[in-house]
Amino acid sequence: MIETLSLYFQYPPVRYALIVGVLIALCSSLLGVTLVLKRFSFIGDGLSHVAFGAMAVATVMGLTNEMLLILPVTIVCAVLLLRTGQNTRIKGDAAIAMISVGALAFGYLIMNIFPSSSNLSGDVCSTLFGSTSILTLTKKEVIICAVLSVVVVIVFIVFYNKIFAVTFDENFSKAVGNGTDAYNLLVAVVIAVIIVLAMNLVGSLLISALVIFPALSAMRIFKSFMSVTICSAVLSVICAFSGIIISILAGTPVGSTIVAVDVAAFAISCIVGKITGRNA
Repeated sequence: MIETLSLYFQYPPVRYALIVGVLIALCSSLLGVTLVLKRFSFIGDGLSHVAFGAMAVATVMGLTNEMLLILPVTIVCAVLLLRTGQNTRIKGDAAIAMISVGALAFGYLIMNIFPSSSNLSGDVCSTLFGSTSILTLTKKEVIICAVLSVVVVIVFIVFYNKIFAVTFDENFSKAVGNGTDAYNLLVAVVIAVIIVLAMNLVGSLLISALVIFPALSAMRIFKSFMSVTICSAVLSVICAFSGIIISILAGTPVGSTIVAVDVAAFAISCIVGKITGRNA
């Protein structure tokens, strides 16, 4: 196994895949804790469908850089979903269902009317569940991912205290004039960036797992916000790295393998939590 991995690591695409996978996993875990605690987990699923629809449109338009369309559209929808969800829960749920399902259907319809290849089913399956495109990344794509990931991490670190305050007591933060709307908007924009980055890694239908599972796993073991965040980041990076390695060795889909490892980590965390009494 070690000899096989050494052979694979000689190829730049494999190293690029590991770098991108680890960076995306790190970014996803940081905001995942906030989304779970604020009960905004559904936003990840909705935005992933929006990104799928935007990708279909970008493909039909023949854009050389699809992110130029996908990222702005996803950010706008993230802001709309967050603002609607804050007003009334029922309206927020309805808006998420409408936008996510509508974008998914619209994207598939566009891809059927204007097929970009003869293998439409394969294209759709790859977009929804991830594909081997993670192993064909170019150096330019890796640099873009690295830059956006660094920006996400810096934003989280700089505004950590504000995000913490908004996560646990939004009403108090608003009362003392912390500008909760601005920080909720910041969270929405950052999670939109993460969704777009993660599409090539796990596909639009599995992105929520990348965001939610590490946070839930960490909550089985730790209780403080900082401890949960750090544990979530470590677990997410380990799971992403392990999932990519297993995928390369076993020839399994990258996205599904990473999510499977995340599920296994969650099960182990639940067991550890029960043994240590943390789940009580």
